[in-house]
Amino acid sequence: MTLRVAIDIGGTFTDLVVVDGESGEVRIAKVSTTPQDLAQGVVDVIAAGKVDPAEIEELVHGTTVVINAITERKGARTALVTTRGFRDVLEIGRGNRPDMYNLVSQKPEPFVPRRHRFEIRERVDRVGRVLLPLELADLAPIVAACERDAIEAIAVCLLHSYAHPAHEQAVCALLREQLPGVAVTASSDVTREWREYERTSTAVLNAYVQPAVDRYLGELDARLAGIGLRAPLLVMQSSAGTGSLAAAQARPISLVESGPAGGVVGAARIGERIGEPNLIYLDIGGTTAKCSLIEDATVPTTTEYRIEWRPDWAGYPVMVPVVDIVEIGSGGGSIARLDPGGSIVVGPQSAGADPGPACYGRGGGEPTVTDAKLVAGVLAADYFLGGRLNVRPELARAALQALGQPLGHGVEALANGIIRLADASMIGALKLVSVQRGRDPRDFVLLVGGGGGGMHAAALGAELEVRKVIVPPLSGVFSAWGMCMTTPRVDIVRTRIISALDSSSAALSGLFAELEREATAMLEREGTGRAGEATWTRSVDARYHGQEHAVRVPVAPGPVVMAVLESDFHELHRRKYTFDLDGDAAVEYVTFHVSAHGRAPRQAASPRPSARPGSTVVPKHSRVVDFDLDGTHATAVYERGDLPIGFSARGPLVVEEPTTTTLVHPGQLLEVDDFGNLVIWLH
Repeated sequence: MTLRVAIDIGGTFTDLVVVDGESGEVRIAKVSTTPQDLAQGVVDVIAAGKVDPAEIEELVHGTTVVINAITERKGARTALVTTRGFRDVLEIGRGNRPDMYNLVSQKPEPFVPRRHRFEIRERVDRVGRVLLPLELADLAPIVAACERDAIEAIAVCLLHSYAHPAHEQAVCALLREQLPGVAVTASSDVTREWREYERTSTAVLNAYVQPAVDRYLGELDARLAGIGLRAPLLVMQSSAGTGSLAAAQARPISLVESGPAGGVVGAARIGERIGEPNLIYLDIGGTTAKCSLIEDATVPTTTEYRIEWRPDWAGYPVMVPVVDIVEIGSGGGSIARLDPGGSIVVGPQSAGADPGPACYGRGGGEPTVTDAKLVAGVLAADYFLGGRLNVRPELARAALQALGQPLGHGVEALANGIIRLADASMIGALKLVSVQRGRDPRDFVLLVGGGGGGMHAAALGAELEVRKVIVPPLSGVFSAWGMCMTTPRVDIVRTRIISALDSSSAALSGLFAELEREATAMLEREGTGRAGEATWTRSVDARYHGQEHAVRVPVAPGPVVMAVLESDFHELHRRKYTFDLDGDAAVEYVTFHVSAHGRAPRQAASPRPSARPGSTVVPKHSRVVDFDLDGTHATAVYERGDLPIGFSARGPLVVEEPTTTTLVHPGQLLEVDDFGNLVIWLH
């Protein structure tokens, strides 16, 4: 038996998907995340899925260790070494506000305090010419200061090292020699893209999380070997590809959106399969909600990602390929509480897995979105996680009553208000990836995943006026299922500013060929690709002469056709900014991107409905559900496995499965398509 296994650790639950490479059978499992020992949750979910580790051919792991260490500020004590005159780059950041109309925005506090930011003498220019030789003697007092202050990690980011990394490599070699046990990151090992602030931030964050990730992955590898795993452990990267364990330990910042990236991959594949290539994907978990815009069934990636971005907080730039995701602190475990002004707010604080929502009975006293859904009748107390987790509605009601009583709100009204606030936050995120990027949601289909996706999808879809809503099979473990669809991937990025007037097809083709060879060699060196199996995707960031920012332009395989490349740039610029300067301004190519992909895995098929088409479908039972503005109704409750292909019914109704619940509002139409997807027609 050859099993491909994916395990995704979330803030509340740890999910497992197992695909039998021979029969195509898919199995799933879900257990509570173990925050104090994440590796134990991985072992627990393998046991819950009744998987023999010896039969696993490949294991893909998505982890929240990186994002948790950053958001909880639990990384290593970190120092920065940079070019003389640039120690305050982290403090200065960018002058523009995250939201130009928000006058109260604040600059994020650097992860490295000024006393731990050190300078050395050296200087190169933007094309890599050495202007001032490196003075390694400047490192002696830096080493002494790091020893004195018990520094655990050091980021080295020298000006223009993307064009000339030799100085950085020499500095890192000496630091590793004189400070054994200290994690040292060279910015040129993480990214070779320009912009000194973004590159410095990326190197610092990589160093900040490296000790924690190294410990976690090392322990996980040992624990899995201890239960009999002999297959390679691959780690899900934010770029939507997998990487080796060694690569993840060296470049942990590439795992910042490790789990959610798998869901976007899965959504793109579902869209391709059903003939809906343009999707808005929404993943609602226990702690956060993530959304992404997918066009032409292509997973969108960016190197301009920012952690913790919000309108009044610029966040922290991460200059590595990351699936283009907007993430907010709104999920099933999001806590409802009073703000300083006496208004009720939902999130971003979460009850997590421990103690969890009030209804878990583990000591959580504050109401959450899950408690509100339980009180509204959307969730069944005796069918949470398929009946494996006992929840107590009376505890949910007590928590809601304690919050609402001082304000004069009844329990039912407050539950609806909490759900409405959570939906409003998600609508804001969905508009960020669509309306604010010039896309009309009415041209897209909303596809949802995560344990909470099906409960909110119909209301959100109606608000956005999308064409329809899709709840795919396995939506409750969708990110893990998407990981089963991924391939090994290595990304190479190089900044080389080249004018289109001074370049040629041969020159650009040669540059891309050089990057392809480098990416392929790295793929093979890391053990995630075999000789002759790699395929490549290419793109270039282009701009008009005099512009600051660029537009990402895909480049087709084969020799570069200059006329096509320029034409594509003008079209994409017009689509993004509503104008172009075709013929009026010179085009410049700034940064070149190449991704090498290893051998594709066997396709992970979604399970089809177990019921045969035409079979009689009888609801399991009926319960009263509060649909807020749509009224309170006696609602038929179906088991998803009982619904055959071709089934259709009008709402109100509820569809239950062990890992999620789907809510269909009055007047909406539910259908089961040929692939087993639940399709909700909103109008």
